Amino acid sequence: MRKTACIALAMLALTGSTIAVAKDGTPNTLTARERSAGWKLLFDGRNLNGWGSFSGGAPSPAWQVRDGTLELTATSGKMSGGDLVTADRYGAFELTLDWKVQAGGNSGVLYLARNLPETKQVYETGLEMQVLDDAGHPDGKIPSHHAGALYDITIPPTGISHPAGQWNHARLLVEPGRIRQWLNGTPTADTSYGDEAWRKRVAASKFAKMPFFGTFGDGVIALQDHGEPVAFRNIKIRRIGPSAKAG
Repeated sequence: MRKTACIALAMLALTGSTIAVAKDGTPNTLTARERSAGWKLLFDGRNLNGWGSFSGGAPSPAWQVRDGTLELTATSGKMSGGDLVTADRYGAFELTLDWKVQAGGNSGVLYLARNLPETKQVYETGLEMQVLDDAGHPDGKIPSHHAGALYDITIPPTGISHPAGQWNHARLLVEPGRIRQWLNGTPTADTSYGDEAWRKRVAASKFAKMPFFGTFGDGVIALQDHGEPVAFRNIKIRRIGPSAKAG
């Protein structure tokens, strides 16, 4: 590596910049191979085009784009309904993204979610991949609430999430009748969906009294406003199967 490049990297580290640099190159961009495989960006690192508020209308001002990252700046520690959701619905799809939280942080990536007259919160319909500082948040003491879990449904392996302030890489694969999740390359969930086994899982969870939870074949993708700072980058999605040409 050239001396000037080394100096530049050192200065970047010293300034504590939050510029998101992906391992494979420029952040929030697609490679030619990804484009040919049908991947699309849900976040371009510059604006919130294609996103809205779960309650309807424009995104909450608590969501900000800073140095190529999508950040929730809220600090109330309470869910205010300001969840950020995609304009489009997705059924069978693969989603990848990076996330990081501050110490004690809590958020989530929700999917197959709908905003219904009978519901008030995105989690009443949508499944959640947990985003959490396992070491610093009370939910870290509950195995099915650990980072990477299909929240309150599956128990991920321990010790796979990175410490607060560091980036984690998440992957979701939603196929007809099957849902899988990975965190930092480690499988954290693999479950059937929509069958009797799925309904038994839900009945044994905190969602048992939410009649619309986990019942839809498609829905919006949401980034949860849990009232605690969280950052996302490199949010990429590709439709698979019969829905590949939709939207």
